[in-house]
Amino acid sequence: MEKNVASKKRFFYLVPIAFITYSLAYFDRANYSFGAAGGMAGDLNITAGVASFLSALFFLGYFFFQIPGAIYAERKSAKKLVFWSMILWGFLASATGLVHHVAWLYPIRFFLGVVESAVMPAMLVFLSNWFLKEERSRANTFLILGNPVTVLWMSIVSGYLLKALDWRGMFVIEGLPAIIWAFFWLKLVQDKPSQAKWLTDEEKRNIEEEMSEEQKGLKEVASYKESFRSKTVILLAIQYFAWSIGVYGFVMWLPSMIKEASHMDIVATGWLSAAPYLLATIAMILVSYFSDKTLNRKTFVWVSLLIGTVAFYGSYMIGSSNFWISYALLIIAGGAMYAPYGPFFAIMPEILPKKVAGSANALINSMGALGSFVGAYIVGFLNGATGGTKASFMFMAIALLISVILTLLVKAQKRVEVKEEFEAKAVIK
Repeated sequence: MEKNVASKKRFFYLVPIAFITYSLAYFDRANYSFGAAGGMAGDLNITAGVASFLSALFFLGYFFFQIPGAIYAERKSAKKLVFWSMILWGFLASATGLVHHVAWLYPIRFFLGVVESAVMPAMLVFLSNWFLKEERSRANTFLILGNPVTVLWMSIVSGYLLKALDWRGMFVIEGLPAIIWAFFWLKLVQDKPSQAKWLTDEEKRNIEEEMSEEQKGLKEVASYKESFRSKTVILLAIQYFAWSIGVYGFVMWLPSMIKEASHMDIVATGWLSAAPYLLATIAMILVSYFSDKTLNRKTFVWVSLLIGTVAFYGSYMIGSSNFWISYALLIIAGGAMYAPYGPFFAIMPEILPKKVAGSANALINSMGALGSFVGAYIVGFLNGATGGTKASFMFMAIALLISVILTLLVKAQKRVEVKEEFEAKAVIK
């Protein structure tokens, strides 16, 4: 009973804070798609090719600082790293609305990616310091729910801001919440349970003992570089690269694709763009719940991504012949792509010691950043080059199919292979 009470206490205190923090990071990342659809391209004379590159440039900056951010969070403080990241990304996001020449967007988009790159790995390290194996998929899911839930309400709010003001006002206003929330984050969280004033001494001791017990079955790993040689880490990094092509090709260009295909105004486009993220929110909660109940990670990942593959292929086949059926399939594709994030990021802490699991997740996430760059750039390029969306739907379907195949290639692990897979006792099902 005491354990359940302590678990609920941690969830109700920490998870909302983590959710809001990652939500704001994603907010300032994804609103670029609405700026592009809401007049920024015309005002700054941005061509289709430049627009594709700018939407993707963020992910180049995002790629380079994932691993250093995770190492700092593991060795020093996730709390301080996230605080300074929020301050900087808020200023950069607002600065997007102040530019009068496209050249200024290049450094802003790149450095926005740099400062946000530390957030995801730092938050995963933070949660791994607080939550046990049977809680971790749900904790990760509520963190990453900041992604679809943010796009859900951002799609609607941004549509109204664009109509009431313009794209400049939208960017300036939407960058401010991150700066304000940074100070709440600094006041409310601690890096480890032992530092928390809202836990009793007994609760702190119990959490630390359970965390320590959980680590006993894992072989000591000399450094994060050694963890990068794991076959599972390498395979999942490539898998996440392909998966992210589909996700960010979808996120960065969905408003433009819907607006072009439906011929509706920007407010209606915002409402239609929100629907896939509502399904994604529901699917993520359900998948993470059953994944934690069964401790089954792999199956929930590949099945979800296969559904997304089929939905994208269906949109490709239908094309512009029936907008509403094609749109319904896009809703399914969006929900399916987001559904398995919680189980996926629960894999590393279950097969690697805590001191290197965050770095391994950062390597995987950095490959996802490269995939995001490829997806955002090529989907935009294909839409511009072909004058439609069919080619980009097929491209995203192929990327997701590759991620499904790579997930299936991840072998079930038991702590019997001594060196290459670090004697992982937990089974990745």
